[in-house]
Amino acid sequence: SINSTSFNPDVYMDVLVQQSNLEALLQRHVKMAAEIKNLDTDLQMLVYENYNKFISATDTIKRMKTNIAGMETNMEQLLSKITSVQSRSDTVNTSLFNKRENIEKLHRTRNLLRKVQFIYDLPTRLNKCIKAEAYADAVRFFTGAKPIFEAYGDTSFQDCKKASEEAMDLVIQQLQAKLYSDSEPIEARAEAVVLLKQLNFPVNNLKSNLLEKLEDCLLNLQTEPTQASVGDISKTFRAYLIIFPDSESRLIELAHALFTNRYETVRGALKERIPSTDLLAMLRGLWEDATAIDEVISEAALPAFSLETTRDIIKQHIATAFLHLQNEISDVLVTHSTSNEKLEESQLQTAMEKSKIKVSQGCIDLLQEFRHLIDGNTELLVKLKDLIIDWVQEGFQDFFQKLDGHFHLLSGRSTGFSQESSTVDFVQIDKVPTVLVLMLAQLCVFIEQTTIPKVTEDLADSFSGGGARSSEYGPPFVPGEICRLYRSSGEKFLQHYINIKTQKISKLLNKRFSTPVWLKHKEPREVNMFVDLLLLEFNGVVSEVKQILPGLIRRHRHSDSTGSTTSSRSNPMREDMLNRSNTNRSRSQFLENHLAKLFEQKMEIFTKLEYTQ
Repeated sequence: SINSTSFNPDVYMDVLVQQSNLEALLQRHVKMAAEIKNLDTDLQMLVYENYNKFISATDTIKRMKTNIAGMETNMEQLLSKITSVQSRSDTVNTSLFNKRENIEKLHRTRNLLRKVQFIYDLPTRLNKCIKAEAYADAVRFFTGAKPIFEAYGDTSFQDCKKASEEAMDLVIQQLQAKLYSDSEPIEARAEAVVLLKQLNFPVNNLKSNLLEKLEDCLLNLQTEPTQASVGDISKTFRAYLIIFPDSESRLIELAHALFTNRYETVRGALKERIPSTDLLAMLRGLWEDATAIDEVISEAALPAFSLETTRDIIKQHIATAFLHLQNEISDVLVTHSTSNEKLEESQLQTAMEKSKIKVSQGCIDLLQEFRHLIDGNTELLVKLKDLIIDWVQEGFQDFFQKLDGHFHLLSGRSTGFSQESSTVDFVQIDKVPTVLVLMLAQLCVFIEQTTIPKVTEDLADSFSGGGARSSEYGPPFVPGEICRLYRSSGEKFLQHYINIKTQKISKLLNKRFSTPVWLKHKEPREVNMFVDLLLLEFNGVVSEVKQILPGLIRRHRHSDSTGSTTSSRSNPMREDMLNRSNTNRSRSQFLENHLAKLFEQKMEIFTKLEYTQ
C-alpha cells in the first residue's frame, strides 16, 4: 500500500511493471500526477491556514503584554489592604468574644422559655382548635409537645399534660364522629382517619365498619343514583387506598359487585322493549364510570369487565327486539283471523294488509334501531362495531327461520312436517282457523318477494363489513336460503288450506252418502239440503280467497246449468216457472252438451298450485 509506513517504492514498481502493460502504466502515471498535484494544493492550504493562526497568536501575545503592565503594583496594594482588614477583624472578634457567648446563651434561654410557655398554653390552644373545628392544628400542636410530656409529664408539666390529654380525648371523639357521619364529605372523613393515625389511635379496628358503610353507599348508588355519584365513589376508593393500603382486594370486590348489579339493572330493562338510544345512554354512562374508577383501581380491570358485559347486553337487546317483532306479527295474524267466519267482506283484506305492513315496516324499524348501535363514535361502540354488524345479520337469518317455524305452529303443522306427507291431523284442523292458513301462505309470498330483498338491500347499505365471526360458519345472512324456505312454506300452507277445506267437504259427502239405505231409498223429487251445505262451504272458500289471493274468480253463471245449482226450497216459484217453461227441453239438451264437453277436457289435478283466486 502506497499509504503504508512500510511502503517500498522499488517493490511497488517491480510489481506494477510485471502486472501492467504500457497503456496501464501511462494511465497510472497520469492518475498519480493528479494525486500529487492535489496533495500539493492541500499542503499549500494548510501552510496558509497555519500562518494566519500564527499571526493571530502573535497579536494576542502583544496585547497581553500591554495589559499586564502595571498589574503587579495593583496586586501589591490589594494584598496590603486585605492584611489590614484581617488584623482589624481579629481585634473585633477578640473584644466581642465574651459578649457573643452571653448573647447566644440568652437566646437559647429565650427559646426554652417560649417552649415552656407553649406547653403551659397548650390546653387553651387545643380548646380553641376544638371550638373552631381545626382538628389538624390540634393534632399538630399536641404531637409537637408530646416529646416534652414524655420526658417531664410526670413532674413539672403534669397538670398541662392532663389537661391536654383531656382535650385530645375530645378531639378523638369528634374525629370518630366525623368519620362515621354520612353527611361529611369523603375528603373530611379521610382526613379524620389520617389524624387518628397520627395520634396512634387503632384505626385498623375501624376498617370493617368503614367498609360496611362504603358498601351501603354503593348500594344507595345502585338504588338511588341521585344520592351519590361515581365521582364520589372514585374519591372514596382513592381515600380508602390511602388510609388502608391492604384493603385493595376488598375494594375490588365492591367495585365488581357495584357494576355487576348496575348491569343487571340494564338486563332487567331489556325484558321490556327499550329504544336503542336509551340503551346506549345507559351503557355509555356505565362505561365512563368504569373508566373513572379504573384510574383509581386498575387491578379491578373494570373496562374489560364492562366491555364483555356490554357485548352480552347488546347481543341480548338485538335478540329481544327480533322476538318482540315475531310476537307482534303473530298477534296481528291471530287477532284478525280467529273470528273469520263473522268478518265482513273487506275485513280479511284489511287484516292481510296489516300483516304485510307489520312484517315489512317492523323489519325497517328494527334496522333503524340497530343503526344507532353502530353510528356512535365512542370507544365502546368502535370496539364492538364488527360484532354488532354480525349479530344483526345473524339475527335476521335466525328471525326469518324462527318466524317460519312459528307460522307452521300457527297453521297446526309442526316444523318437522314432511314435504311428501299430505295428511293432516283432524284435531289440529278443527282448532286452526282456515283463513289463517291462507293468510300465512300469502304472507310467505310477500316475505319472499318483497321483504327479503328490502332487508338485503338495507343490510348491504348500513351493515356491510363485520367479519368478527369465524369464516368456517359462512356468511351470517343468506337471503337465497331464506327465500327458498318461504317459497317452500308458502306452497305447503296453500296445500294445507286446500287439504283442510276438502277434508271438511269430504266429511260432508261421506255423511250424505253413507247415512241413507240406498236399496230402500225413494227417488228424490227435489234437491237435497245437503247441496245447500255444500254450496255454503264453496262460498266460504270464495269469500276468503277473493280477499287474500290476487286475480279474479270465474263465477259459474246460472244459465250454464239447470236450476239444480240452487235449492228448490229456497226459490220454489222459480222452479215452477222453469218446469212450465217451453225451453225445458232446450236447456236439458244444453246441459248434456255442456257436461259432455267438461268430461272431454283433461283435468290436471296434481299440478303445482299458483297463488291466484
